[in-house]
Amino acid sequence: MPGGRRGLVAPQNTFLDNVMKQSAQFPDSSFLIGNAQIIDFPIVYVSDEFSRLIGYRKSDIMLKPLRCDFLTGALTDVNSMDVLRDVFEQQRSSVHEILYYKKNGTGIWVEIEVLPVRNESDVVVLFVCTYRDITAFKDPLTEVNMFAGLSKFAKIAWTLTRSRNACQTKPSLTQDGTTRSYSRERVASGDVPGYKHEPPQTPPHILLHYCTFKKTWDWMILLLTFYTVIMVPYNLAINRSVENDSVTMLVVDSIVDIIYFIDIIFNFHTSFVSNTGEVITNEQKIRSHYLKSGFVIDMMACLPYDAVNAFSSNSSSYTEIFSILKVMRLFRLGRVARSLHRFLESSFALLLLMLSFYLIVCHWFACAWFVIGQDDLKNGVMYGWLSTLGNKTGQEFLVFVSENGTVVTGGPPTGSMYVTALYFTMTCMTSIGFGNVAADTDHEKAFALCMMIISSLLYAAIFGHVTTIIHNMTLATAKYHEMLDGVREFMILNEVPRNLMERVTDYIVSKWTNTKGVEQDKVLSICPKDMRADICVHLNRKVFNGHPAFRLASDGCLRSLATNFKMTHCAPGDFIIRKGESITELCFVVSGSLEVVQDGEILAFLGRNDVCGDSHWKETRLGKSVVHVRALTYCDIHTINVEDLIEVLEFYKPFSHTFSRNLCLTFDLSKRVVFSKVSDKKLEKMFDQVQQWERPFTPNQVVLLKKVVNKFKSKVRGPTDEEDKSPLIRSRATSPRNLIQQTLAIPSISTPMSSSSSNSPILTSPTTKPTKTWKFLRKTSQQMLGIPTQNVKELTEVQEVKKVEEVVDASPKRLLKLISDYRTEVKQDMKSIEDKINNIEQMMSTFLGKLSGLEELNK
Repeated sequence: MPGGRRGLVAPQNTFLDNVMKQSAQFPDSSFLIGNAQIIDFPIVYVSDEFSRLIGYRKSDIMLKPLRCDFLTGALTDVNSMDVLRDVFEQQRSSVHEILYYKKNGTGIWVEIEVLPVRNESDVVVLFVCTYRDITAFKDPLTEVNMFAGLSKFAKIAWTLTRSRNACQTKPSLTQDGTTRSYSRERVASGDVPGYKHEPPQTPPHILLHYCTFKKTWDWMILLLTFYTVIMVPYNLAINRSVENDSVTMLVVDSIVDIIYFIDIIFNFHTSFVSNTGEVITNEQKIRSHYLKSGFVIDMMACLPYDAVNAFSSNSSSYTEIFSILKVMRLFRLGRVARSLHRFLESSFALLLLMLSFYLIVCHWFACAWFVIGQDDLKNGVMYGWLSTLGNKTGQEFLVFVSENGTVVTGGPPTGSMYVTALYFTMTCMTSIGFGNVAADTDHEKAFALCMMIISSLLYAAIFGHVTTIIHNMTLATAKYHEMLDGVREFMILNEVPRNLMERVTDYIVSKWTNTKGVEQDKVLSICPKDMRADICVHLNRKVFNGHPAFRLASDGCLRSLATNFKMTHCAPGDFIIRKGESITELCFVVSGSLEVVQDGEILAFLGRNDVCGDSHWKETRLGKSVVHVRALTYCDIHTINVEDLIEVLEFYKPFSHTFSRNLCLTFDLSKRVVFSKVSDKKLEKMFDQVQQWERPFTPNQVVLLKKVVNKFKSKVRGPTDEEDKSPLIRSRATSPRNLIQQTLAIPSISTPMSSSSSNSPILTSPTTKPTKTWKFLRKTSQQMLGIPTQNVKELTEVQEVKKVEEVVDASPKRLLKLISDYRTEVKQDMKSIEDKINNIEQMMSTFLGKLSGLEELNK
């Protein structure tokens, strides 16, 4: 499967895993992770070491302030806590020493190292606080609360432990005789892992096994391997030496040896895929893996055997034996073919490799057939296949016997003899055999018999069962490609977005890596009930061994629980639970890391052995998730349905109480956390500063603005009941005529006849002043609109206006002019209100501009 050989290389957020690996390098340290974007910086992850250090459970520490105010006591320095708070607010790294108190009241000195963590936008989103117990380096605490709650034996044990730690990490002395403070290798700020999705990072001196350069290099090694397994037997059969014009071949073979030696160096710096699908880039693990796998064979293959033959005085059988050891490179052919198989997915390429191996075997047999013919000539046998070939071509062999041995000269060219030998071996191995080249001598017949036996098996294995071999070798791969092609066709048919298509493809590849295409439910359905329960217990052993809630469970209870567990594999970026979904399961994290997000802020990280779900799982009500749970890396999660869990616990009553008491949820998905963002707090401060720059409204202006808005709303909506009417209108008659008169606050106007016949003082008063009438009209209208007047003595003014009603000029023209003047003044008041609103809009736009400028400065 290509994805499995390439490994899990999708971009993933390995922040939590990297922090845990770095913390594991210091056995005496622990760490907390806090959210830098929420007020008080709540704790979103607690390491197991820190939980054991202070005696609190992880669920008791989650979402507490990162300063750990709940661990302070009588002797804790308040100034140190304030400095630590300033460090968090300023988002900088520093180191502090603070006295905390454990759950049992025991004091403990810790060294706190604060490291800010940035995301892709270079914004500090998290804090990593590492803690180290330095109590052994401090003076003993004389406070009584130091040993509160401890027995005498516990106090003695604590003292002995402290003394032992002090002896193991004794502080050194400086040159001036003073005691030098302890030192510790800390993680540099530049080495702090970032909170971002990124592909697996490799050191600069490590080659990825799937990179283009390594792929090309493997192809070249494959070709050189073919060259070696062909030329070495050929040279041995012809028995060339330096005197026989083989200097060129010696140079070429030396270059091949140098390339093989370089390949060994590359193999010590090439990544590989572990059994879990992880790409291993650790140099120490790579070296150990290569030394155990193919180093010995590669080293034997690159030794300079030809150089030994070249500098030897006489060609001896020992040098020939050393030279034939170069055939061990054939074993490298299998290793290189396995490494290249991830690129050769088609059956044609695999068949080509098998045919190449068949031709190599034919070549070896041809070289052996050539050596047998030469040995027969040296022994004086003149009816062998070489003698027959020489007689047919008219180029007979001449045999001379001398003191140094038998010398054979003449005969056909070497190329012709080799082609004839290869022709004979091919006809025999393919069971064709024309008979024009036959085995005549005893040695030739014996070799031909052995060759026929071997070739029949080889022919049957390669050609007779080639279809079966390819089918068996590529059955899982064909199933994988069939499933992948079906998914891709479905995505294309339904026009699924490209990013979602890539996520689905990556999930299928990662799931195939873990399951190898084996359906777990199908396998379990074949097994009987008892065997199925045993398999389920084994598959869920990490859950049962990692959580204290299952420690007192009987074998029968574990078997019942195991059959109800379901295993889920998640790719980076997948949502396990979304906000608003019902919580019907308890989730146990076996591997990988997840994040819990509420309103765009991280509230918790979940890692190995963490549990999430609804804290009211024992109740019948169905909880609703208020957060998102999203995978950061490839995760394996074991889930159990709450109803199935309750059914098992009801049957095992004694265990149910223990399980309920010991089950501690790392994060409750149904409980909403109330928090304030740091950005909101900064925004409030900025708004307060802007308000100081602008002159605030007076109370009268605020009342005026509110009442004008209310009146405007009432006019738009229309009065629906008497409650919308003015108190002045409700207090008088509701007839239209009286309503107009009362609204305008003017006396009734009589007809000309009535007005002439009546002795009204209004008409007989020529000395009436229009200003008093306008004052009365304005005052009454202000009461109608709810506009506060500048003069507080309203009753006095109204009484004065009522006295003047008798002398008001009630002519229609005068009344219309007053109404027009009043309308003009109301328009002016409305215009002033609009100007005020425009000023407010300009002020807000200025405030937003300054806020964006400050955000850019913060970035």
